[in-house]
Amino acid sequence: MAAATDLKRPLILPAFDASALTHTFTDDNSPSQVAITINDQVGYFQSGIPTNQISSRFATQSNFDDDSTRTYENPYAIIGSDGFEASGSTTVDPFKNQTAKIEGVYEWVKMLICVPIALVRLVLFGLCIIIGYIATKCALQGWKDKQNPMPRWRCRVMWITRLCARGILFSFGYHWIQVKGKPAPRDVAPIIVANHVSYIDPIYFFYECSPTIVASESHDSMPFVGTIIRAMQVIYVNRFSYQSRKHAVNEIKRKASGSRFPRLLLFPEGTTTNGRQLISFQLGAFIPGYSIQPVVLRYPHIHFDQSWGHIALAKLMFRMFMQFHNFMEVEYLPVMSPSQHHKESAARFAERTGRAMASALNVVQTYHSFADYALLSKAVQSGQESLSPFMVEMAKIQKLCHLSSSEAVEFLDRFLAMNPDSSGCVNMEDFLRVLRLKPSSLSTKIFGFIDVEKYGIITFKEFLVGSAHVLKLPLFQRACEVAFNESDEDKDGYISMLEFGGSTSPAIPNLAMSEIHALFDLFDTDGDGRISKDDFFTCLRRNPLLIAHFNHHFMHKDLNAATASEEIV
Repeated sequence: MAAATDLKRPLILPAFDASALTHTFTDDNSPSQVAITINDQVGYFQSGIPTNQISSRFATQSNFDDDSTRTYENPYAIIGSDGFEASGSTTVDPFKNQTAKIEGVYEWVKMLICVPIALVRLVLFGLCIIIGYIATKCALQGWKDKQNPMPRWRCRVMWITRLCARGILFSFGYHWIQVKGKPAPRDVAPIIVANHVSYIDPIYFFYECSPTIVASESHDSMPFVGTIIRAMQVIYVNRFSYQSRKHAVNEIKRKASGSRFPRLLLFPEGTTTNGRQLISFQLGAFIPGYSIQPVVLRYPHIHFDQSWGHIALAKLMFRMFMQFHNFMEVEYLPVMSPSQHHKESAARFAERTGRAMASALNVVQTYHSFADYALLSKAVQSGQESLSPFMVEMAKIQKLCHLSSSEAVEFLDRFLAMNPDSSGCVNMEDFLRVLRLKPSSLSTKIFGFIDVEKYGIITFKEFLVGSAHVLKLPLFQRACEVAFNESDEDKDGYISMLEFGGSTSPAIPNLAMSEIHALFDLFDTDGDGRISKDDFFTCLRRNPLLIAHFNHHFMHKDLNAATASEEIV
């Protein structure tokens, strides 16, 4: 705990002479001079600062060579880091459709035979969509009080849409559906939770019990579908917004507590999987503390995997039309309630429910989450060949590092800019290029800090966990504040090019003008030619590893005391 609050402790070792920190040493322990080469053909920076001023400035401030700190291999120990662990990611892909390509003679022959059947099914599908849409529009016509349950006569009109939903299931080849168990009465279990495998899932539940669902805001703009789910009094949620998630939980509580509302349906996984694993649950269904009925869905198959994995919706629908019959099994499990005796938390309730569903499905529950799917989608968009390195079981990382999904996606953007190879790994050269670093002792230590396995390459999980580890250090925010204030020498609230060059040169000597300019541009996030405090903090939140550039500002400071004395806001 002391190491997290006292910056002096990891820096000064008993056998080390602190006075040596004021000098630069070579391998033979003799003082050395630092020479900065200036291109005479370039007279000014873009900011208008003469290069001769920069030269003299660096000559006086570059006498602190980063080799003087060679004893400290962890460049973040000074702000409280004792290293991190990043165990290898699982090779399991819970989102992969097993038959994304049409393969085998049987499948091709079957598809040829099914062509006339598919045409009939397509007509049936179109009719059901049109009739259901018209009926839903009639039910919604003039209804403005969306905070209260839909009036009874409007619900009767919606029965037409529910029958159309069964027609849609029939058109997709679900001629019969095997059901085991029965739905519990609403007053016994006002909330249903189910695993999510296909877009067929909500269609089935809409026909079966017309529940209120919790869905992403993006569904509202979908043709036909958006209108129908509005009639289900959908609870919209933006999974990347804390306020939206909080509002959704409040709405779940409100609608679950009132018997006039339909029961609620939630897919706690937050996205579709291939049904071979159960991924970690979001807690929205479990926070209100009401009894829940778990339901498990299965799609048995041999030749055609019906799961909505890495496959386009249009292609999946086409493949369904071209099957003789698609199998679906629904099993209603016993109602589960939170333990009142032990005052069970939402997380424990979700964990217990997940175990019951995984047992019924005879699968394991992994630490993957919706955030993994978001990372995977971005990796697919970038053209990555190997996708497994980008699934890092975000539920575990979010729990350990308190990292949000949006932050993880931003770190993936940075990693993809490093041009990962076919195995999803990045070498040191590309790592330094994106962070605008030059080869040096400090940059080697930064890369070595991330390269936990010491293979000379880094994986996305190492980069993500390492960056999150530094970002979430208790002293990181204070370190950013002190670094800005120390760099802003004239105290005008901005760091100029001259000040920035003088602040970074002690950490990485012999920086060329182009290298300083590139690093300055990285920090100047709004591109106005100077670095404000917001620019500075934004850059370091995106690239927390760069805080090591400013270690020399913390060498002889107790960061807590420095923050208090300088009254940093």
